Amino acid sequence: MNKAVTHTIIDQQTSELAFKIHEFKNLEHFDHLQRKNYYSLILLQSGEPTLKVDLSEYDLSKSTMICLSPYQPHMLTSDKECSGWMLNFHPDFFCTYRHQNEIETEGVLFHNFHQAPYFKLSNETSFLDILDRMSKELVNNKLAQHEVLVAYLKVFLIEAVRQKRNFEKENQLNPSSDRTEVIQNLVDAIENNFSTTHAPQDYADLLCVSPKTLGRITKKYLDKTLTELIANRVLIEAKRELYLTSKSVKQISALLGYQDEFYFSRFFKKKVGVSPDVYRKTVGFAKLEDL
Repeated sequence: MNKAVTHTIIDQQTSELAFKIHEFKNLEHFDHLQRKNYYSLILLQSGEPTLKVDLSEYDLSKSTMICLSPYQPHMLTSDKECSGWMLNFHPDFFCTYRHQNEIETEGVLFHNFHQAPYFKLSNETSFLDILDRMSKELVNNKLAQHEVLVAYLKVFLIEAVRQKRNFEKENQLNPSSDRTEVIQNLVDAIENNFSTTHAPQDYADLLCVSPKTLGRITKKYLDKTLTELIANRVLIEAKRELYLTSKSVKQISALLGYQDEFYFSRFFKKKVGVSPDVYRKTVGFAKLEDL
């Protein structure tokens, strides 16, 4: 068996991982629950592992891409052999928010509060070609390496967004289904009210559906409880504010409808695994004014 390919760039200022490509031929890197302060894209080429992420479990198959945001808890397990590639990058290496208007990764690949964090690939070769180019660039270590790697990373992410959207389009519920309308209305309601409304009962009232019925629909079709959906959307905004602005935790707490900053901090730490201050310190800090 050929030795697996691994290339890593460490940020010399922080000693944190900045960028990494890793070819895996088993799941030893993923067989325990972990939270990392960088983005991870896992291309599964073979095997049928179980992905545990947040509070959900998914049975996967080959030719699947897993998209994980910083500090998103995850692990992969399987009784069979699995292989593929992992691409990691820290927000300081490449800021997805800064390039959101170009690539639109946020809300599609990452920090998507209501959809599963994976999709089936329609063209695996396109990703493998880019990974190969990245690997060669990392080996050569020539002038302007960072700029070249960022360019390849952009192409990789754009291709991922395109294939993810095609996957969603092909696997959406029947457009005429009443369940589809309820789910879309719920997603829209959460998007429009998450900073002021946190109770499931309030969303049931907004949609004129009983809490029990709404909960059953969200669990069946989104594999999440209504409470989880609301919390996920609040946390996405909290992370964005922590990364992009210099607002204090107290200000962010109030902005998201929590008057008690200490309650908000406990809520954040329970869900994310680290406090808001630690998240800001370890994920990075790119002030909104500079974007």
